[in-house]
Amino acid sequence: MRIVRQALYLEVADRLRQMIDERSLAPGAWIDEAALAGTLGISRTPLREALKVLAAEGLVRLEPRRGCFVNKLSERDLDEIFPLMALLEGRCAYEAALNATPADLEALEGLHADLARYAREGRIDAYYETNYQIHEAIQRLAGNRWLSGLIDDLRKVLRLWRHKSLQLPGRIDESCAEHLSVFAALKAHDPEGAEAMMKLHLLRQREALQALDAAMQARAERSAAATARQPDHLRLAAKATQAG
Repeated sequence: MRIVRQALYLEVADRLRQMIDERSLAPGAWIDEAALAGTLGISRTPLREALKVLAAEGLVRLEPRRGCFVNKLSERDLDEIFPLMALLEGRCAYEAALNATPADLEALEGLHADLARYAREGRIDAYYETNYQIHEAIQRLAGNRWLSGLIDDLRKVLRLWRHKSLQLPGRIDESCAEHLSVFAALKAHDPEGAEAMMKLHLLRQREALQALDAAMQARAERSAAATARQPDHLRLAAKATQAG
C-alpha cells in the first residue's frame, strides 16, 4: 500500500493553530493572507483551505468582502461552553469508571502523584501539562470516539481564551483536590461519583476564571484611579512610560 503524505493544507492548519496558541495570531486580529502565505513560504491556496478547516473548528471566521479574523471568545461564549464541557467530560469520567483496569488505574496514580507534587511546588506550567494528560487519559479510558471528538473541538476553541484559571490565588490547590476526588471515584468504580466530580471540576474552573477577571478589572480600576489623582506632570510621565 502506498503511503500518502499528509495534505499541505492540514500541515498549514496545524501551524496556524500553534500561531493562535502562541498569540502571534491574536484573538480578534485580521489575518493578512498575502503576508502570512509569504511568511509560511506557501501559496494562498493551501492557506485558504487551512483557514476553512479552522473556521469549521470555530477558531477563525470568514467574512465576505472583509477577509478572515481570529475569533475572540466573549464571557457569554464561556458561559455557554463550560457547562457543555462539564456534561461531556463528566460522561467521559462515568464511562472511564466502568472501563478502568488495574493497569489503567496504576498509570493514573502516577499522573496524580505528579499533579499533587506540582501543586505543592507551585509549578503551574508542569501542572497544566499533567492536568491535560489526565483529561486525555480519562477520555481514552471512556473509549467513546464521539465524546472525544466533541471535547477535542471545544478544547481547541477554549484555547482562544487568554486567561488561565490557575493564576487565581488558591486555585491550583482546589483544582488538585478536585482531580483527586475524580480519581478516587474512578478507583472505586463509581461512575456516578466520577461524573459528578468531573462536572464540578469544570464548573469551578469557569468560576475561577470569572473571579480572576473580576480581580484583574478591580486592579485596573484602582490603577486608573491612582493615576487620576496624580499631579498632571506625573500623570503625563506615567502615560509616556506606558506608551513606550
